[in-house]
Amino acid sequence: MMIRRWAAAATLLMTTGLISSASPSWAAADTPPAAAAPAAELEMPEPPSPEEARTQLASLPVAPENDVPGYSRSKFPHWITQYGTCDTREVVLQRDGEGVTQDDQCRAVAGSWLSAYDGVVLDAASKVDIDHVVPLKEAWRSGASEWTTQQRRAFANDLQRSQLMAVSARSNRAKGDKDPANWQPDLDSYHCTYARAWISVKHQYSLTLNQEEHDALVGMLNTCA
Repeated sequence: MMIRRWAAAATLLMTTGLISSASPSWAAADTPPAAAAPAAELEMPEPPSPEEARTQLASLPVAPENDVPGYSRSKFPHWITQYGTCDTREVVLQRDGEGVTQDDQCRAVAGSWLSAYDGVVLDAASKVDIDHVVPLKEAWRSGASEWTTQQRRAFANDLQRSQLMAVSARSNRAKGDKDPANWQPDLDSYHCTYARAWISVKHQYSLTLNQEEHDALVGMLNTCA
């Protein structure tokens, strides 16, 4: 089911006052994906249910991370144009915010954003980071080092899965490239949703997990009601 916000984000407002050698279908096109509808009509994909997330987690390969030399954010081109003058960042800002106003270059000039990681409400786009739920370097260590640039671009700009979200700059920078064994959202109430999102992205892109990461995700899923 598609919803404007993940269900846990709505709960948060009340309680605080996730590659094989073959090219997969998500990387088949040579051109960037283009949104068919205005940003205001886009919806944030909801992660799978806890039950489905557990099934996906059980299917993921557990292996030590392979910190292949040569990582660079530039190997994951972002933010790409989605339509008109709107790039991926601006689409997510519009999608995840409330009362967002954009100028003629699609830049968010007004609005507010709830950061689900820490419960902070942000009143300016300059205070908002767009987080890759599964960080780019984490993906590199988990299999993306073997992808083409085209595949990495698709991953870095994926609006079809629960991979991109607007959060506070402080929380995003504290997270960095850490996996759930080393970083989890400040708000315990968001751990279930975060684990479901992480697992779904790793499952979609056939990325590996290390053992500590796997165990942390099991613990986070155990918080699901």
